[in-house]
Amino acid sequence: MTAEAPTAPALSYGRLMPVTVHFDDLDALGMLHNARYPLLVERAWTEFWQGHGIRFDGDWASAGDACNVVRELLISYDVPVTRSGAYAVHLWLERLGTTGLTYGFRFCSADGGTTYARGTRVLVRLDAGTLRPAPWSDRFRTAGRELLRPAG
Repeated sequence: MTAEAPTAPALSYGRLMPVTVHFDDLDALGMLHNARYPLLVERAWTEFWQGHGIRFDGDWASAGDACNVVRELLISYDVPVTRSGAYAVHLWLERLGTTGLTYGFRFCSADGGTTYARGTRVLVRLDAGTLRPAPWSDRFRTAGRELLRPAG
């Protein structure tokens, strides 16, 4: 009889996206550099949105929902990451407004069981011509709704 590996905690909301920490992401102390966490979270979000056909291909005029800016980023570091390898980012939406959204994230172990950092980020969708807030498309809103965290 063999021992079974512990099962990953079930997510009741959001999505767990795999990411990789490389050796050169570590700082002089052998820990994941603080600036790499938001970068890895951004890569996880990019993969999620690209999976829904939302991407930036170099043309702001046709970027649509990919034409957005960060209004605020908050991050707390809980436990240091001290090794390269497979990890994950748990993604979800706290709020999906007309022209903005707030997403939450956890940088965690590959199975989602250990949280290393957590935070939120506020994005605003822009009109490429005026750089003023513009509404998210229906396609974006539909994809985003699957990540909404239940109230409560």
